[in-house]
Amino acid sequence: MDLTWTAEEEQFRADVRDWLATALPAWRARHDDRILSGDTTEGFAQHLDWERTLFDARYAVVSWPTDFGGRAASRWEWLIFEEEYYRAGGPQRVTQNGIFLLAPTVFEFGNAEQQAHVLQRMAAAEDLWCQGWSEPNAGSDLASLTCKATRDDARGGWILDGQKTWTTRGAFCTHVFGLFRTDPDSERHRGLTYLLAPLDLDGITVRGFGRLDGDEGFAEVFFDGAFVPDDALPGGVVLGGVGEGWSVAMATTSSERGLTLRSPGRFCATADRLVDLYRSRVAKDPDALDPGLRDRVVQGWMEAEAYRLQTLQTVTDDAEGRSAGAASSFVKLWWSELDVALHETALDILGPEAELDGPWTKGWQFALSGPIYAGTNEIQRNIAAERVLGLPRK
Repeated sequence: MDLTWTAEEEQFRADVRDWLATALPAWRARHDDRILSGDTTEGFAQHLDWERTLFDARYAVVSWPTDFGGRAASRWEWLIFEEEYYRAGGPQRVTQNGIFLLAPTVFEFGNAEQQAHVLQRMAAAEDLWCQGWSEPNAGSDLASLTCKATRDDARGGWILDGQKTWTTRGAFCTHVFGLFRTDPDSERHRGLTYLLAPLDLDGITVRGFGRLDGDEGFAEVFFDGAFVPDDALPGGVVLGGVGEGWSVAMATTSSERGLTLRSPGRFCATADRLVDLYRSRVAKDPDALDPGLRDRVVQGWMEAEAYRLQTLQTVTDDAEGRSAGAASSFVKLWWSELDVALHETALDILGPEAELDGPWTKGWQFALSGPIYAGTNEIQRNIAAERVLGLPRK
């Protein structure tokens, strides 16, 4: 693996850095420098404005083909963009469940019509996608889901019944992608179909609910005999074939647990902020902090850098045709636990002032969800042990 960047890649980095240096302050100024969480109603609208700014500059999906709004950039250039984006303090991507989870699956399993319609509108933040995975009795054990889709050949479509929950930003989205049981006699991984559906159909109710941190982006989605016609989307609403939902969903979870959703740029930028926080505190009073905090800061920075290097190897493997497969569970364990450690160290440095420090406290609250979403870390350890290390089940 060659760790040096080409002249073209360095120029790409410079172009991205220059654009962000102009575009980010302009976006903040449009909203009077009062940027709210993207998981609130007002904040989501602010972030959509930013998403469309990214799209207009062809930075929303830099690695996608130009026909879909991208720059046809390499995966290496995508990593460079992510590094610069988070270094500049770019905001959370409220379109991420579509762009980083559904889109790779559409590229792999979608037909030409689905790709042409879904991807362009997704990149432009015209259609906003949420993920219909979890149910009241099906979380990390996704195969136990009970939401069903019944075929209606007379009308040409599907009748949906059931409930999805913990739907991130579902309160603000226009479309949902998810798994439904289409064979009523099937069990577990069989008889599932991956469906795409608009949320404004009769029989679909989206009920937002608040989180402990005050944000209200989560939602429950209820399907009560909702009819989804085959032509609700060009190319159809089934992604990857009827009854093939589990294999299609595993492609999505691989993206969710791997580098696509959580690029190393995010954690390297957080580690750099942590170093700056520690240095600023020591500069004020060299004896104010527990000596052990220095080691934790250094450890956090090293682990973020190690994740960056590991990701470069992952991209190298991908470029040479080697798939991460179940090894993506290791990646999920890494970034989720790293995120918690970085923020806990920051709060310990701040001490009582942590309750007054919005960014670090808010970041810590979100980091705590990392070991839960995208498949709990307990499940990921089982997957890694059985499918990667070959250890026996108990």
